[in-house]
Amino acid sequence: MTSTKRLVLCAIFAFVLLLALASATFGQEGNPQAQISPQSTAQANNTGSPAALDHKVITEYSPPPENYQKSKAYSDEHYRHLFFNALYGVLVLLVVLRWRLAAKFRDWAERASSRRFVQLIIFAPLLLLTVAILTLPTDVWDESLQRKFGLSVQNWGSWFKDWITGQIVALIIGTILVWILYGVVRRSPRRWWFYFWLAAIPVLLATFFLQPLVVDPLFFKFTPLQSKHADLVAQMEKVVQHGDMDIPPERMFEMNASTKTTGLNAYVTGFGASKRAVVWDNTMAKATVPETLFVFGHEMGHYVLLHIPKEIAIDLGILLVLLYVGYWLANWAVARWGLGWGIRNLGDWASLPMLMLLLSVLSFLATPAFNAVSRHFEHEADRFGLEVIHGIVPDAGQVAAHYFEKSGEINLADPSPSTWMKIWMFDHPTRPERVHFVATYDPWEKGEQPVYVH
Repeated sequence: MTSTKRLVLCAIFAFVLLLALASATFGQEGNPQAQISPQSTAQANNTGSPAALDHKVITEYSPPPENYQKSKAYSDEHYRHLFFNALYGVLVLLVVLRWRLAAKFRDWAERASSRRFVQLIIFAPLLLLTVAILTLPTDVWDESLQRKFGLSVQNWGSWFKDWITGQIVALIIGTILVWILYGVVRRSPRRWWFYFWLAAIPVLLATFFLQPLVVDPLFFKFTPLQSKHADLVAQMEKVVQHGDMDIPPERMFEMNASTKTTGLNAYVTGFGASKRAVVWDNTMAKATVPETLFVFGHEMGHYVLLHIPKEIAIDLGILLVLLYVGYWLANWAVARWGLGWGIRNLGDWASLPMLMLLLSVLSFLATPAFNAVSRHFEHEADRFGLEVIHGIVPDAGQVAAHYFEKSGEINLADPSPSTWMKIWMFDHPTRPERVHFVATYDPWEKGEQPVYVH
C-alpha cells in the first residue's frame, strides 16, 4: 500500500501505527498518480536510453504546459482536502464528546460486564468504528478527487471492500492499544504517557514486521519478480551487489498496483525474515529498465543507510514529546470539560475521544517536523540511488532525471509548490528539487569521491 505513508484521525492509536508504517515503508510517495499514454508506455518498454525516449537533456523539472496546469489544479484541490479533512476530523471528535457518545458506550459496556476486558471489546470497537463512519464522507471525497483527475482506476465496490478491510485491521490493532493505554493510565496516572509510549513500541515493530506478510496481501497480489521478469532480476542483483546488500531474488516481488492506481512506484518493507523489495507492475510497464534500477537503488538506500531505524527512532522521540504535552492538556481538559462530556477521570473509557482529539491536533501541528526528517532521508536515498547504479546504468543522472520528470507528470506532482506547502505537505523533496539534484550530481566528473558507494 502507498506508502504509506497518511495520518488518520480515527484514533491516537491508529495515528501511532500509521506513523510507524509511514516511517518504515519508504519510497511510497503520497501523491496520487495519473495515467501515461499508451504511446509513451510502448516507448518506455522498448528502450533503455533516456536519449532514445526524449532527446532533451533535463536539468530542471519542466512538464508540458497542459500538464503543468492540470498538476497545479490538482495540487491546489488536494491541499484543500488535506486541511479540510484535518479540521473535519477535529469537529467529528468534538461532536462525539458534545453528544456524550463515548459516555453512552461506556455505560453499555459497564452494564454488560464488570470485567475490564469485556468492557474493552464492547467499548473500543464501538467508539473507533463510530469515528470511522463519521469520517467516511471525507474518505469518499478524497477518492472522488482521484477519479476526477483520472488518478484512480478502482471501482467503488473494490474501494469500499478495501475500506472495510482497513477498518477491521485498524479495529484489531486499535483495540489492543486501547487496552494497553488504559492499563497504564489506571496503574500510573502521572507517568502513563511514558509507559504507554514504551509499551506501544513492540506493537509497532510487530506490525511493521507483519505488514508485508499479513496486511499488504489483503489489498494487493504479490508475485515473485523472477517468475515473469528474470532479466530485470538479474540486473537488480548487480545493483544489490554493487550496494553491498543481500536481497535474494525470492525477496523481490511485483505488486498488481494497476488494478487500483496508475502510478509508478517501488518500495522496500519489513525487516529480518519479512524484508522484501516490491516493484509495482505499473513501473514495469511504464518505466525503462534503467529507470527501474534507479528506483530500486533509491529503495536500497533506505536499508543500507539505516534510514528505517533512524527515522522510527526520531519519530518516536517526537511522539514521546507529543504524548507528554497531551498528558498535561488531558488533565486540564478533564478538569474543565470532563463533567459536561460525561468523563469521570482520565482512566475512564469515555476519555478516549478527548485523547484522540488532543493527539490529533498535536500531531497535525508537528507535521512539519515529521516531514523535515522524511525529506532529508529521501534526499539521501536519491543520492545513494545515483551512486549505486553508476557504472551499471549509462548516464545515470539523466536516467533519474527522466524518471522523475515522467513520474512527476504521471503523479500530477506540484510543479512549483510554495515554501509553506513544502513544509506542511511534502514528506519527499519537491519534484523540481529532485530533478535538479539528480541532473547535476556528478562527483565522478569532478574527480571527487561519491558519498556512499565507492
